[in-house]
Amino acid sequence: MKTENQRAWFFVLPVLLLVAFNALVPIMTVVNYSVQETFGNNVFFWQGLDWFEQILRSDRFHAALGRQFLFTFLILIIEIPLGIIVALAMPRKGMWVPVCLVTMALPMLIPWNVVGSMWNIFTLPNIGLLGYFMNDVLGVNYDMTQQPISAWITIVVMDVWHWTSLVVLLSYAGLVSIPDAYYQAAKIDGASPWKVFRYIQLPKMKTVLTIAVLLRFMDSFNIYTEPFVLTGGGPGNSTTLLSIDLVKIALGQFDLGPAAAMSLIYFAITLLVSWLFYTLMTKDDAQ
Repeated sequence: MKTENQRAWFFVLPVLLLVAFNALVPIMTVVNYSVQETFGNNVFFWQGLDWFEQILRSDRFHAALGRQFLFTFLILIIEIPLGIIVALAMPRKGMWVPVCLVTMALPMLIPWNVVGSMWNIFTLPNIGLLGYFMNDVLGVNYDMTQQPISAWITIVVMDVWHWTSLVVLLSYAGLVSIPDAYYQAAKIDGASPWKVFRYIQLPKMKTVLTIAVLLRFMDSFNIYTEPFVLTGGGPGNSTTLLSIDLVKIALGQFDLGPAAAMSLIYFAITLLVSWLFYTLMTKDDAQ
């Protein structure tokens, strides 16, 4: 009987320990805070599930969660189709391929806080180039610091500019992996460009698009830095997403118990929706 070599686990062990330290330990700390109350000096009082009940019944939580879902919905319905369209328009061969790929990757190389600062300066109505162009040149009343709709448009456009490139690069990788024989067969059959996309390109991109949807959902649903730097959650609470509200409760109000409970609920919602996305998008493959 052949024996299995278990020595490979020694190479994996450092990674497992690192993951445990960076993920499991902080999560257990949050769980501990979510069922207790503290007033400082490392003194805790048992609360049970009171914080979870309070959060789930809170109108503030429901409003922030609704804004978070709205933001994520807008991001997905804009960035996924736009990324596919841009990927289809990019060249497959020639000297322009690396130029296009590098250009697409540039926005993702900029740190999140810098992106928020750039768009804040760019869109301010008194000093920003976009603010000046919209108000003084086009005559459009645009002020993201005072108008909720303008603020929403700004944070959505900012995220589209920053992260559509990820969808483009993933879609492009799926397109270039399609063998030329498929296109030759479609040409012989006289297939239209739409049919080529519908029956050849889109099915072959399904795997990378699943990855793109999952990544963009998780990132947009947990986004914090860019909208916080850009609008601070304002005007009023119009752009206070769930992530921003969570930080306000934890660090602004220093309510660690409710903040811990909210973060666990937030985490559970992210996992649940991600699982639903993955299940629905891989349903045909499973069958």
